[in-house]
Parts: sequence; structure tokens; C-alpha cells
Amino acid sequence: MAKKCFRMGDLHDQLLALNRIGIALSRERDINDLLNLILSESRKFTGAEAGSLYVREGSQLRFAVSQNEILERRQKALQKKEAVALPETAPAGKGSGAFSGFYVSLNKSSLSGYVGVTGRVLNIADAYKIPAAREYHFNKSFDEKNNYRTKSMLIVPMKDSADNVVGVLQLINARKNKTVVPFAKNFENLVLSLASQAAIALRNATLTQELREAYLDTIFRLSIAAEYKDTDTAAHIHRMSRYSAILAEGLGLSTAEVETMRYASPMHDIGKLGVPDAILMKPGKLTPQEFKEIQKHTLYGAKILENAKADLLQASEVIALTHHEKWDGTGYPKNLKGEQIPLTGRIVALADVFDALTSKRVYKPAFSLEQSLDIIKEGAGTHFDPKVVQSFMGNLDKILAVKAQYSG
Repeated sequence: MAKKCFRMGDLHDQLLALNRIGIALSRERDINDLLNLILSESRKFTGAEAGSLYVREGSQLRFAVSQNEILERRQKALQKKEAVALPETAPAGKGSGAFSGFYVSLNKSSLSGYVGVTGRVLNIADAYKIPAAREYHFNKSFDEKNNYRTKSMLIVPMKDSADNVVGVLQLINARKNKTVVPFAKNFENLVLSLASQAAIALRNATLTQELREAYLDTIFRLSIAAEYKDTDTAAHIHRMSRYSAILAEGLGLSTAEVETMRYASPMHDIGKLGVPDAILMKPGKLTPQEFKEIQKHTLYGAKILENAKADLLQASEVIALTHHEKWDGTGYPKNLKGEQIPLTGRIVALADVFDALTSKRVYKPAFSLEQSLDIIKEGAGTHFDPKVVQSFMGNLDKILAVKAQYSG
């Protein structure tokens, strides 16, 4: 009777764990983080020391994530002794390591392929003792290269709501009291349930990413439309975007804030849509009245973007309005000074000026890199926030790499 109660309690704990994992999976939207979370939670749930996860792409399975605590521990020990790192074939604790871009055909000859084709669970006590008559076989090459021993394996299909296999979860070497043991039979349905939750979360994350990519593509195209008369427009937008992200990262902004800078900064000149072509394309010096009209593009841009519900467009509105303000208060349109200027505007101000200096325009040739850097340095504390200039100079190698990549 006591034994039965223990099992009931054990099952209750496992169901609670499944519920907790399901909630965690439903909240994660970054696909790489989600895949790592699926694998790490599955290993924790089953006591597996290692595992890998494959995502279906057409008629193949793409090796997406691997984790192996034994190899991780060994690598850390070697690093402490300042020894040579593990061979590149050893998987990292997070990510795909040397298996990046590695694919498995969807056929029954491999373990993951078999599960991907049939949708069945494989629970193998010893991978080295699979009967030769079986359709599937274990490949020992990884073990041999890394002095590792794969023994027990639990390989489970990840099925979506339509019962389609969208991935394969492979768990390796269940441990009990530091000994490798077979995966318990009762884990099969529980992990299958977990894998189904994971498949739905993966599908949702993929859809979210596809929608986001479409949304960001629209933003880039609108940004290009604002400057379509400039032959260097697309390259300018890409440079601006990446310069801004590099400066933001150098200032210690969070990953989310850096991403916002990357995708909001291209909208900085959207207000040029409201400026007459004759002024925008004038090859000579502008009259005072024409310059006043050019300055209005900051106000036009803010007006176009005002009352947006999306955080990204709200950031774009601030950037459009403030990217021509100057640290000493002599900028436009509101003569803001110092930290009155939002940080996003201060970042884009420098990124925009550097790109303008180093690019050929209808009214001027491109300045040399040396001339441009001198102007940036001289502008610290007057035109530019000194901290933004410091971030720029500290990341100049990255800035120049972007400039070379998008040279027009």
C-alpha cells in the first residue's frame, strides 16, 4: 500500500512538473531559447545527462540543439588546467556546436529519422546492443571522437495539433545514483506529452517570428520609401540600423533595447515624405527658408508615427523627432540639451552623421574616414553625447565592418 502511495505521489509531482514546463514553454517566443528550454527541461524531467533536438525542415531533420553535462564538465576541467579544449565535434552546453547545419534524412535507418518518419517512441536500454535486424541503427562516430559512451536512449516525436511530426527529441543516458540506467517505461507517455506541448510552443514561436519578420520588412521598406530618390538608400538604411545597434550595445543597453534600436532607427527620416523634392534633391547650398523646410522633416516624421500602439513604432517616433537635436542645445526642432534628448535620439544622431559624412550625396562628396572620425571626436560634448562618442570609438572595428559590408 505504501508503495502504491509513493507512486501516486511521484505521478502527481511529474504532472505538476509537466504543467510548470508547459507554462514556461508558452511564454518563450525566441526560437533558439525555446529549443534549449525544451531540451533542458526534458533532461531535468527524466534525469538524462545529455540530449539533442532536431527540427523538421522539409524532408530532413535539422540538428538544432545539443546538451551534454559530461562533456561540459570535462571541458571546464580542461580549461581550468589551461589544457587544450575539446575537439570541435563536442557539443556545447547550449546550441548546436559543430553540428550547426547538420541534417539527418527522414528515413528509417537512423534513430531520429525512424522516429521522425513513424511518429513512434523509441526507448532503448543500450544503443550498442540494438539487434542487427532492426530497421534503425545507432551511429557510434560521435562517441568514438569524444571518448563518450551512449547507452540508454529515449527518442520521442514532437507532434503538432494536426499530429504532424515537427521535430524529434532525443534524450541520452538516464541516471540514477550516478549510474546510467534505462529510461523508465512510464516516462514515455509523459515525455511524449511534454514533446507535444513543445511542438505547439515551437509552432507558435515560429509564427510569431514570421509575423515579426514581415512587420520589420515593412518598416524597412517604408524607410526606403522615405528616401527613394537617394541611390544609396537601401545600403544607408542597413548601415544606420546596424550602427545604432552597435552603439546601443556598447552603452550597455539590454538585448531587447539593442534590438529596438536596430529596427526603430531606420524610420528616423520618414518625415522626408513631407518635404518637397526640389529641396531634398537640390545639389547646391540651401537658402535659410529651404533649410527651415528641411528641418520640418523631424516634425513630419513624429506626426506620421504618433499614437502608434506598437513599442517599436513608439520608439521610432521619438527617434524621428529628436535625431537632429545636439548635446549643447543648438539642434532642432526643440533645442533640447544634454540628457533632455532621449538616448535613442542621441544614438541615432551620431550614427546618422557618421553615415552622412562617409557617403556621397547630391550636395557633397564622401569625406575620408580620417576626416569623418576627426569631426565625430570634435563633436563630443557639443553635437554629440560624449558617452555615445566613447561607445562609437570603442566599437570602431564593428562600425567599419558594417560600413564595408553595406558599401552600396
